[in-house]
Amino acid sequence: MTISSRFAVAIHILSLLEINKEGRNTSDFIAGSVNTNPVVIRRIMSMLNKAGLVITNPGVAGAVLARPMDQITLLEVYRAVQADHQEELFSVHENPNPQCAVGRNIQGALETTFSQAQKAMEDELSKVTLMQIVHQMTEKP
Repeated sequence: MTISSRFAVAIHILSLLEINKEGRNTSDFIAGSVNTNPVVIRRIMSMLNKAGLVITNPGVAGAVLARPMDQITLLEVYRAVQADHQEELFSVHENPNPQCAVGRNIQGALETTFSQAQKAMEDELSKVTLMQIVHQMTEKP
């Protein structure tokens, strides 16, 4: 699966929960900041809750970070909102023509490179915390 906007929206949500931690962070409030439908926010919040990144209470409006923001990496956020954790970032078409020299060999030729690229991205995301993102946003004029 390619990276969807869920990843950026999830980072937006988590950042807002931190920046507005004294406020009431309802799905309507967050949706207003993201400029999307509250249903989208609730769906992503459910993923974040399941991953242990936020705390929500059924029937109670509002959410909070489950851990300090310096203990939440972007890799955790990325993994939380992937639709299918088994799927790779890059994929090749599944049924190339085995009678073709390219079709017969393309998957093997790309597999290592795609795997290395995914690992490099995940390594980079693991180095960045939510705190770094929030500081980047709050330090700009």
